[in-house]
Amino acid sequence: MALFRKKTRTPAAETRGSDMPISSIISSEMQVQGDIRFKGKARIDGTVQGDIRGEYLVISESGTIHGNLDLETLVCHGRVEGDVKAELITAHSTASINGCLTAANLTVEAGATLEGEIRAARREQAAAPLAAASAGTKGGTNPKAAPAASPETTA
Repeated sequence: MALFRKKTRTPAAETRGSDMPISSIISSEMQVQGDIRFKGKARIDGTVQGDIRGEYLVISESGTIHGNLDLETLVCHGRVEGDVKAELITAHSTASINGCLTAANLTVEAGATLEGEIRAARREQAAAPLAAASAGTKGGTNPKAAPAASPETTA
């Protein structure tokens, strides 16, 4: 089973974006408050308080995010406090992620800290907007919950 097999090479999805140049950097001295939307590859060394939506995000060891992430690829060496939805999530040994993770591909190095719920998603589910998954309530809705009973009709 692939889940427990030791891999010495980088996953293909991470390699695909790793050759892109980083187009945006939030340095370790910066603190950003507000939502961020980007295309291409970005790196966060500082602190962000807000939701982030984009393609390929690298969070360095000094990077901290307090908000939800909706990405194609996340490479995390730092800290995330919020829900993460991505096609590929790689949590390196220094990573700390606290929240619901939804990913088509998840790689976790020994030493990484994950606290919360982990959901496997098909590729098309991982690409759907994070807001749709958590619409209405803070933690989202439970797709396995029984449907609400319809009101009885009186004659």
